[in-house]
Amino acid sequence: MFQNPFANPEFLWLLLVIPLLVAWQLLKQKKSLVPLKMPSTKGFNNSIYNRLKPMLFILRLLSISALIIGLARPQNSSENTKTETTKGIDIVMAIDVSSSMLAKDLSPNRLVALKEVASNFIKDRPNDRIGLVVYAGESYTKTPITSDKRLVLEALKEIKYGALTDGTAIGMGLATSVNRLKDSKALSKVIILLTDGVNNAGFIEPATAAELAVEYDIKTYTIGLGTNGNALSPIAYNPDGSFRYGMAEVQIDEALLEQIATLTGGKYFRATDNKKLEAIYNEINSLEKTEVATFKFYAYEEKFRPWAIAGLVFFLLEWALKNTLFKSFI
Repeated sequence: MFQNPFANPEFLWLLLVIPLLVAWQLLKQKKSLVPLKMPSTKGFNNSIYNRLKPMLFILRLLSISALIIGLARPQNSSENTKTETTKGIDIVMAIDVSSSMLAKDLSPNRLVALKEVASNFIKDRPNDRIGLVVYAGESYTKTPITSDKRLVLEALKEIKYGALTDGTAIGMGLATSVNRLKDSKALSKVIILLTDGVNNAGFIEPATAAELAVEYDIKTYTIGLGTNGNALSPIAYNPDGSFRYGMAEVQIDEALLEQIATLTGGKYFRATDNKKLEAIYNEINSLEKTEVATFKFYAYEEKFRPWAIAGLVFFLLEWALKNTLFKSFI
């Protein structure tokens, strides 16, 4: 937004009087010149005082101009912006870390692909608090909801397979997420629950956890992760303890995930590859907008004093010269 460098710019119109004064002065001088025929002008005074006499008028013009500019109040302005969150969102990301998340239908595997996309999602939510819940055959809170994005991103990097008993306890993951959000004072509370399988573990039914989410007004977005058909997945252990990979059918309880999302006012998504997963998180990012208000403050520094002083100096200088050096020639 353009900021006028003058507080009272209307006074600048008075500068139009300057050319009028110049024209009036020239006309006055022309009328005061009376033709006089003489054989010689040697007897007249052509001293330096006569040649410098127009300086008095110039000083007067400078004085008037400076005073007018001072009346217009020139000033410097600086703009400060303050951003405040008017409607914050608390988000818990519930991440499946079962062995099937090591399947390679996403590159390099499902878990790594998810972590990369989730990291970008977190970075795009600077005004929200975010927490992490991980689950497999059981669940736990990796980080509580916090505004410290550095902490959340570091915790996300640390997530890996093997910290929990294998299995897919969707109800446990959802219930733990609800527990992290139930006491939140945020105007909007959201769970993003991702899984690549069927609920087959845990002592809390997904339907029960979903009802808890509804009770605490927590919206849940669910994501089914995995290609359609078969995927290169861990199917057994090698003698050295590493996984043996083979083609296995991708089984996702989409009906359950859609039921949870619908019941809580969220939405169900299916991610079959890296690009689709990224697009899903981008859509959730656009659906859950944080209301942010921006306030602008302007600080002004007045600059009229130098102009007022200059105008006064020019006026006094004209008066002093007019009543001293040039007194005999006026």
